[in-house]
Amino acid sequence: MRFLVLVSALLLAGCAAAPAQPAPPGAAGAAGATASSRVFNDTDVMFAQMMVAHQAQALAMVRLARTKAVREDVRTLAAAIDVTEADETKTMQVWLQSWSQPPTAAPDSHAGHGGAHGTNADDIAALATFDGTAFEQRFLNMLVAHQHNAVEIARMETGSGVNPGALDLAKRITDSRTAEIQQMLRYLESP
Repeated sequence: MRFLVLVSALLLAGCAAAPAQPAPPGAAGAAGATASSRVFNDTDVMFAQMMVAHQAQALAMVRLARTKAVREDVRTLAAAIDVTEADETKTMQVWLQSWSQPPTAAPDSHAGHGGAHGTNADDIAALATFDGTAFEQRFLNMLVAHQHNAVEIARMETGSGVNPGALDLAKRITDSRTAEIQQMLRYLESP
C-alpha cells in the first residue's frame, strides 16, 4: 500500500504544468469565481475536475452513514464532510464553468497522473449492504483511503497549480482531510 502511495505521489509530482491562461471575460463576476482569479493552468483544471468526481464518491459514502452508522460521532463527522465537500464541489464547478472547461475529463485523461484516485463504485455499492458496526468499520477504512487520495490530488495542485483560489482550496483540503484521517483512525482504534 505504501509503495502504491509513493508511486502515485511521484507520478503526480512529475506532472508538468501548462502555461497560465486567462479566464474568459466576465468570469470573475460569477458566484464563487472571484476566488478563482483570471489565471489558471492545466493543473488547476485537472485538480478541479478530479476533485469534483472524487468528492461525488465521498458524498455517496458519507450519506450512507446517516442511517447506517452506530456511533453519533461517526454520523456527525460524516455530516460535516457532506456539508464541506458539497460546498467545495459547487465552488469548483463554478471555476470550471468560468474557465470554459468541461466539468469532467475523459475517463482515461488522468492516467499519466496516477489515475482518477477514486474509490471503486462496486466497493461503494457493497458498503451500502452493511449496517451497524460492520458498516462503520468498512466505512471508516474506505473513507481513510479515499481522503488520503484527496490529499494526494491536493498536493498535485499545490505543486504545479497557479490559480490562487484553487491553491487555497488545495491547502485547506490537505489540512482538513489529514485531520479527518487522524480522527477516523482514532475511531477505528476504539470501536
